[in-house]
Amino acid sequence: MRFLRRGVGSATAEPGSSLDAAPQQPDPAARTPSKGRPTPKRSEAELRRRGPVAPPPRNQREAYRRSKTIRGGKAERRTEAADRRARMMAGDERYLLPRDRGPARAYVRDLVDARRNLAGLFMPLAVLVFVSVLLPIPAIQTYASLVTLCLLAGMVIEGIMLGRYVSARVRERFPKENLTGWSIGWYAFTRATQPRRFRVPKPRVQRGATPA
Repeated sequence: MRFLRRGVGSATAEPGSSLDAAPQQPDPAARTPSKGRPTPKRSEAELRRRGPVAPPPRNQREAYRRSKTIRGGKAERRTEAADRRARMMAGDERYLLPRDRGPARAYVRDLVDARRNLAGLFMPLAVLVFVSVLLPIPAIQTYASLVTLCLLAGMVIEGIMLGRYVSARVRERFPKENLTGWSIGWYAFTRATQPRRFRVPKPRVQRGATPA
């Protein structure tokens, strides 16, 4: 028993052992230096990004002037939007959507606008179907369904013929353009399904005219 006690005591007293090792202190150089100021709140950061908040108006006249300035800014934005809309409807390339840009697309629009297309009845046909569904009269629903099927079949046939016609004309006119027949035909069909007054940009040729 004495021997065991001495052995345990000697084991705990050996120098360099892990039991007597002092805990390592963190290196001061590895610490992240403090910013010297508290982290700003989210609301304060948003206010800094937006800029200083204008003080409240001191009297009714100042409030009227400020509201007039705000209305003037809104009116200016509405004017700019109307101007962009007018330029887009006129066919200005800078304001057109990417799908409508380019001389080849403009030529496709002219070819479609110069024709009378059965596909232009697509939207009126949708209204007819909606009204026939609301009316609880079986005879009207039956005739409306027949008319709808006939018109849809005619639109599909016309769309295929229109796509081939427009694709051939565009390839003949623009042989160097990298355009597929499917994209040209679909663009022509979607243009034909829109009523003439709602087409964007507006038609620049009359019906029956020969596109230049």
